[in-house]
Amino acid sequence: MSFPTHRFFYITLTSVLLILSHHGYGYNTCTAATGDHLNYTIIGAIIDPNSRKGKEEKTAMTMAVDKFNNDSNNRKLYLVLRNLTGKLHQPALAAEELIDETRVQVIVGMDTWQQAALAAEIGNQAQVPVLSLAASASIRPSSQLGSPTLIQMGSNVSEQISCISAIVHSYNWRRVIAIYEDDAYGGNAEMLTLLSEALRRVGSEMEYHLSLTPISSVVSDPREAVRQQLLKLLSTQSRVFIVLQSSIPMATHLFQEARRMDFMGKDSAWIITDSISSFLDSMDTSVIPYMEGALGIKSYYSNSSSSFLEFSTQFQKKFKSENPEEDNAHPGIHALRAYDSIAVITRALERLGSDDTISPKMLLKNILSGSFSGLSGKIKFDGGNLRNSNSLPFRIVNIVGKVYTELDFWTQDLENPFTREADEKNNGRNTTRTMNGTVIWPGYLKRVPKGWEMPTDAKPLKIGIPANTSFDHFVKVDEAQIDQEKKYTGFCIDIFREVLRILEQNYSVPYEFHPVVGTYDELVDCVYNKTYDAVVGDVTILASRSKKVEFTMPYAESGLVIVQETPEEPHKAWMFLKPFTTKMWVVTGALLVYTMFIVWVVEYRSNNPAFRGPWKSQLGTALWFTFSSLFFAHRETIRSNITRVVIVVWLFVVFVLTSSYTASLSSMLTVRRLEPNVTDVAWLKATKSVVGCDGDSFVKKYLENVSKFDRADIRNVSSEYLYPEEFQSGNISAAFLELPYAKVFINQFCKNYTATQLLNRYGGLGFAFQKGSPLAADASEAILTISENGTLKAIEDKWFPRSAECSSSDTDELSLRNFWALYLICGATSTLCLLLFFLCLLIDFNRHQASTSDANPSTDGNVWMKTVQLLHFFHNGPTEISNERLSNLSPRSTGDEWISPWLSTGTPSDATEYPEVTFDVPEPPQISLSPATTTHT
Repeated sequence: MSFPTHRFFYITLTSVLLILSHHGYGYNTCTAATGDHLNYTIIGAIIDPNSRKGKEEKTAMTMAVDKFNNDSNNRKLYLVLRNLTGKLHQPALAAEELIDETRVQVIVGMDTWQQAALAAEIGNQAQVPVLSLAASASIRPSSQLGSPTLIQMGSNVSEQISCISAIVHSYNWRRVIAIYEDDAYGGNAEMLTLLSEALRRVGSEMEYHLSLTPISSVVSDPREAVRQQLLKLLSTQSRVFIVLQSSIPMATHLFQEARRMDFMGKDSAWIITDSISSFLDSMDTSVIPYMEGALGIKSYYSNSSSSFLEFSTQFQKKFKSENPEEDNAHPGIHALRAYDSIAVITRALERLGSDDTISPKMLLKNILSGSFSGLSGKIKFDGGNLRNSNSLPFRIVNIVGKVYTELDFWTQDLENPFTREADEKNNGRNTTRTMNGTVIWPGYLKRVPKGWEMPTDAKPLKIGIPANTSFDHFVKVDEAQIDQEKKYTGFCIDIFREVLRILEQNYSVPYEFHPVVGTYDELVDCVYNKTYDAVVGDVTILASRSKKVEFTMPYAESGLVIVQETPEEPHKAWMFLKPFTTKMWVVTGALLVYTMFIVWVVEYRSNNPAFRGPWKSQLGTALWFTFSSLFFAHRETIRSNITRVVIVVWLFVVFVLTSSYTASLSSMLTVRRLEPNVTDVAWLKATKSVVGCDGDSFVKKYLENVSKFDRADIRNVSSEYLYPEEFQSGNISAAFLELPYAKVFINQFCKNYTATQLLNRYGGLGFAFQKGSPLAADASEAILTISENGTLKAIEDKWFPRSAECSSSDTDELSLRNFWALYLICGATSTLCLLLFFLCLLIDFNRHQASTSDANPSTDGNVWMKTVQLLHFFHNGPTEISNERLSNLSPRSTGDEWISPWLSTGTPSDATEYPEVTFDVPEPPQISLSPATTTHT
């Protein structure tokens, strides 16, 4: 190197040092040699002066240093800047150089929390405090991370993530995609973990996370590099994108390519964090329109206070002079935090005495104990972390055109996290669970975007349906049909089409059916692996399936029942005898006869005329009285009090017996009592009975794994029409069917088969969608609608009409077969009595004819005349009796009356010689009798 060159170098270096010394920037010892006894504190700043963030931080820190130096007489500050070059270990090297060579007492700056951690490792060794302006990715205090000298001045990322999860929950988005620019320090892992946990707490999940190569590492074409990364998102379904961390140049390329690739179309949503939204005020206005429709999270600070307005005026003036290439000079949150970081140091110095020697420990202690209101908010530390005491940490903005509008404020209230009020105090604020501001969404969508790749005509919804169902009333595929309405039919298909009619009132849902041959579990797996977007059919909602897919609410009840053959009901005609056992009937009859005998004995001795007369008459009266008392219809007069006591007790017994009989018979006739051939599942397993089920459903696995049936005892029945054959042939003893299938089967074969009570309940039948699909929630709401307006019931009646054979049950109406035996007994008794009557009539008629023949031998004996005479005899009785017949009438007893045993049975003339036995019987009414019917006593 030539001498002139050396001379020029030294002159330039001397000039720079003089300028820096004049403004207070540069290196010096802690105590000046001028003799003014001024204490100098050297502050090292590690920033990126080429970025907008670094430019704002530099201007703000120099303003704070100038203010302190102008106001303080005893202490002065020196600010030494070091640049961030993007190299991995550069923050540590810069910190080591500042501590060892420049002898700084405190270090400020860094863009990321990982950079600050590297610098803090060097600071810990020398006990030099390190104030980080980057947002912390950890919720633990710095002292617990092994960095007691690391002090956080930036916000905590966990608060931003909590705000993001509140927004996602507010709009019911179930799946999101996280996008971030890799910082080369691996610091995004903890941030992704925090986001995943926060989303899980609100019922959402992260479907995919996309890492973008740092813009500083992209050598050739950064836009093409971003496009290649975005191509990976074409296979995802979620359209809710969260940009967690990105530099402004990377964010510019990201949104430009996302809009070109239609990732910012309708039903998409974008959320940007403070790393981007904090620069919206200073960003190039030609870039902002690419972000139109996105929601941004901005750190809240008061921009109306006098201190801020004063700072803003000075900042803009100084920033424009130092950075004339920048169009916007308004200070952002990064400038405020940089200014407050110097203010933290100056306040710590002010608490030291003017003559106190500055030690690192004392300076760190005073910094951590500081508490004041800065430009960025309340400054107070807790374990090295800045405790954000602001009641409104963030404000939610919506980018519209080249500007943004303020929507809401996010609070730290977990139940109601949003408010429209911007006051600092939380008292009396009206908070809400959802955001209230009007949002301009991407594509100018008027409703809340679904955050999902919605079907289009070019890419319709692919729906899998079971191709071969055991009960074709639910889903039936007719390949011979060309018309889609006729090709795919069934109960489930009709419900799905009704659901779509309701959904299409808000948005279009093009779809196409794809018949799938396989089990229902395989159908669900096709949705899980994204072969199909949904499954429509008689799919049972199970816990294992719900882990893979999103089910709608059930449109039909589900459970497991046992179907079996109906047992025969022998002797049903004698059911009226079943209320009492045989012993009961015998004892009741014996008691009736015994009571009859007592009544007759007591009343006979009491000279009751109703119980007097011929013995047959007395027997009939006693029987009639006792039987009629069963129905409380007895009319005979009772004279003895003893009889009354017997009758009272007997009537009470009759009352109890008749009431019990009526109740028992009523229950037998009105309540269906099954006498199953199959006792229960345990009985089936114990007897090694073969059971049938649908092999494509979950029932077969249930019988094997839960009920522990042997696989050899389970028979696959592929069609509902094969079950009767299997039963009749004896191949199966019972069938395990889901409740909807059992209802259909019993409806068709109600006379021959019955179903037991539910063995287990399941979630019902529902439609399956991919996890996170908003169509599942909308379809559930539509199912509720058709259930409430009766459409679901109409579809059910259409596909499952009640058969005429099963329209009326035996339990509702009584038929002749229930009582034919009773009718037979009654009819037979009446017929026998009628025959007996005619027999007696013929005997009397023959006697009458015999007497008539003796009196008139010329009587015509042909059949016709005898028939006429018989009818005349039946109608008028015997009207003609000859004298010979009267003289031949015997005066002896006919056997129809009782005569004392001591009475003689001689001739009538002999009978007058004995005293006549008389009874105190009232005079009977005078009845005119014909000579033929007169008897002698």
